[in-house]
Amino acid sequence: MTRRRYDESDVRSRPNPRGSRPRTKQRPEHAEAQPALITQVDRGRYTLLVLPETPQEQVVVAMKARELGRERLVCGDRVEVVGDTTGRPGSLARIVRLTERRTLLRRTADDTDPVERVIVANADQLVIVTALADPEPRTRMIDRCVVAAYDAGMSALLCLTKADLADPAELVAMYQPIGVEVVVTSRTEGAGAVLGLDEVRSHLVGRTSVLVGHSGVGKSTLVNALVPRADRATGVVNLVTGRGRHTSSSAVALRLPAHDGWVIDTPGVRSFGLAHVQVDSLLAAFGDLAEVATRECPRGCTHAADAPDCALDAWVLQGEDPTTTAAREARVDSMRRLLTARNGADTP
Repeated sequence: MTRRRYDESDVRSRPNPRGSRPRTKQRPEHAEAQPALITQVDRGRYTLLVLPETPQEQVVVAMKARELGRERLVCGDRVEVVGDTTGRPGSLARIVRLTERRTLLRRTADDTDPVERVIVANADQLVIVTALADPEPRTRMIDRCVVAAYDAGMSALLCLTKADLADPAELVAMYQPIGVEVVVTSRTEGAGAVLGLDEVRSHLVGRTSVLVGHSGVGKSTLVNALVPRADRATGVVNLVTGRGRHTSSSAVALRLPAHDGWVIDTPGVRSFGLAHVQVDSLLAAFGDLAEVATRECPRGCTHAADAPDCALDAWVLQGEDPTTTAAREARVDSMRRLLTARNGADTP
């Protein structure tokens, strides 16, 4: 028996599993897309408020369209959506466009990590919530948040909580000179009651404010007082470590009563890396030091502790009294530590 010889007639073309129609780079214009605001992100699902805002708010759940690629969407982003925007249970819309962001608050895990963590978008001010005691305030953490706020083009507001446990005068004197507004609150005997709430609210009216702070500083308690029925979980501080437990798992945007502003509550943070911030912008966040350095430091001064003829050292010694001198020394030390950390030599 002779073996059969094969020819081209025996070849069979494998069908294209994706179809025979060629791909195109053209994308739908989505002319019918509706503007919306992202108020929360949870495992690939986005809670949106359809704009413009009306008394009968339309809240929908959406997913990100494939054409957006790896673009990360965060709380505060303004987007455009298509599909089922009825908000009915089980409905799902699709985000097809991201509107240009006005501001973008970012941080990194540490000062050498090249990966940026975007926190929120389009916020006007960063509210740094810090307890005066239980847990103790960490001024370097406050400084880092101020630098991040200024780098993002936002203003900074320092909210000192638990003034019933410690005197806020030292921190107020430390941050007001660099243009940081300071408000003070304290606890009362009533459940969830906060003294000084009206002053805090006056700084939030008409603005989008993002609250950051360590766990246990009273951030969620403050949010619950500002936004009734917010129901943000609150926790307690560990008496051994002096740290709180994370009670907020994701950022969420909440509207203040009477539609006069937004607050964005974020999970508690333990670090605030500044690897994304340019070194030149660090000094600008310390307004009192930047003025002295610009006027008196020699050209090319690094402002580091070993920098020759740095005018900041002389400025520290010019304090009118020991208290002023100590406060100035603390400011210069904090700025120099940030410079060192930003260059990767030290991570606080």
